[in-house]
This record gives sequence, structure tokens and C-alpha cells, in this order.
Amino acid sequence: MEPSVKIFSCSQSLDLSKKISKHYDIEIGKVNFSHYSDGEFQPSFEESIRGARIFIIGSTNPSSENLMEMLLMLDAAKRASARHITAVIPYFGWARQDRKDKPRVPIGAKLIAKLIETAGATRIITMDLHADQIQGFFEKPVDHLYASSIFLPYLLSLKLNNLTIASPDMGGSKRAYAYSKFLKSDVVICYKQRKKANVISHMELIGEVKGKNVVLVDDMVDTAGTLTMAADLMIDRGAKSVRAICTHAILSGDAFNKIEKSKLEELIVSDSITSKRDHPKVKILSCSKLFAEVMKSVHSNKSIHSKFLM
Repeated sequence: MEPSVKIFSCSQSLDLSKKISKHYDIEIGKVNFSHYSDGEFQPSFEESIRGARIFIIGSTNPSSENLMEMLLMLDAAKRASARHITAVIPYFGWARQDRKDKPRVPIGAKLIAKLIETAGATRIITMDLHADQIQGFFEKPVDHLYASSIFLPYLLSLKLNNLTIASPDMGGSKRAYAYSKFLKSDVVICYKQRKKANVISHMELIGEVKGKNVVLVDDMVDTAGTLTMAADLMIDRGAKSVRAICTHAILSGDAFNKIEKSKLEELIVSDSITSKRDHPKVKILSCSKLFAEVMKSVHSNKSIHSKFLM
């Protein structure tokens, strides 16, 4: 007998979860959160999930409460005898700590992966990890989706001539080359040096952008310092226009002010993280249909290969 399907949402991702459940054609399951005066909270499934395949949707971006919600809901599902427990994590937070880049620091992404598995996840669905090798931190199956399947159709609809794809740093060159291969365009790369996290001391451009419509491609935008500096540099070097595609819109600190003041024409993001506020330069494309289709394929044991444009 095939298990029933139930979808539940963490607080941070409720808007996205509603869209996913609509595409899946199923109602979001009921979860109640009890809060204590010291900040502790306890989730409770308000319906039976015994023997069911459940999907728990929630991005784990800071604050740490988002991660704790996911962990507690996974643990509750395990103890309530759900048969299959899939953690749907549109944005896998803490992923920038994917290696030891200096002595005496943690590998945070590995720790988070182990916490999620220990809590009870039997499968993970996520999108545009900061580094592909993070999949190897899990011992459970990981379906790693690419937001290119929602960004590329939009990019093609703009009908930009003299298109050039750009990477804002050396680490994102593989992603930029993948986009350029699909679009049959040139590639340029920004080389940056940092004083410390979120502070860039120097940036140089590798490649020619004069007379080009440039699209910067990255997995996330945090303070927007890299993107806005790169956009301004490219316009100064003769680019006709500069847009940016960033899957995960963290947009912390004074990111919106930087975007407003920059020569960036448009920032195209997904709704993997709930947007703090609207901005005329920010275009949000929903990843809900992609996740719903993959979740259906997981439930019916079908291949998800057709969901990848590159």
C-alpha cells in the first residue's frame, strides 16, 4: 500500500510552502508551535502522520531558530512513526562553512548535515548549494536542484543581444560557464580579495565587457557588496547593462541601499528565502513549481533528470 503524502511548513518558509502545496494540489498539514517565555518553542503535528510520506519545508538561513524549527519538526516526525521524512530545504544555510580555510574553525555545513540526518530526515531536497561537494556531507539521498530551470527562461525572454555571463568571483566560474554553454555566450570573471567576511579590499575583471549586456550569476546575495562593486566596475569598463541572477536573496545589512545606489539594472532572485521587502530593482521568480514537481517525482519514484536545464 502506497503511503499517503503530507506537506508541512516551518514558519520561515510558509509563503513558499503554500505555493508548493498549491502546485502539488494538497493542503498544508497543521502544525502548532508552543512558545515559552525564554524563547524556547515546541512544534506539534496536529494530525496523524503514522506511516505517511511527509515533506517538511523550511530554509535554514540564520537566525538559528529556522534551523531549530526544522530539526525539532524532523524529530517529532520520526517519533510519530512517519515512514518517509524528506527535509525540503530551499536554501541550505550555514553552507559557506564548507571547509577549513584557516586553523581552528568548524566545518559548519558538515555539522548541519549531520544534525539534519540525526534529527530524522531520510531524504533531502535542496537547491543551488553554495558548493556542490556539500552533498557528500550527507549519508542520506540528496536531490540537488538547480534554479537555472526557472532563471534561464526569464533570461531568454529578455532577448538581450551581445550577452555575456559573468562570475562575481573565481569560485563561481563553474556556474557561469554552465550558463554560458546553454546560452552560447562569452564569460568574464571577477577576481576579488577580501579583508574579512563581507568586506572586499580589491576587485579586478578578467575578460572584455565593452558593449556587452552582462549577467552576473551567483548562488546567493548577502550584503550585495560583491555584486554592486562588480556591476559598477563593468559599467565603468563599457558594459551596456549589468543584471544579476542570485538564487538565494539573503539581503542583509544595507544590501538594499547598495543595490539602489549601484549601476545594477536588475537583481533576479528566487523565493527560497522570504523577502524582507519589495524593491523596484529586485525581480522574484518562484521556485515553488520546481519543488512541487520534484516532490511528486520522489513520491512516485520517478527520475527528476528532466527538471534540469543544465
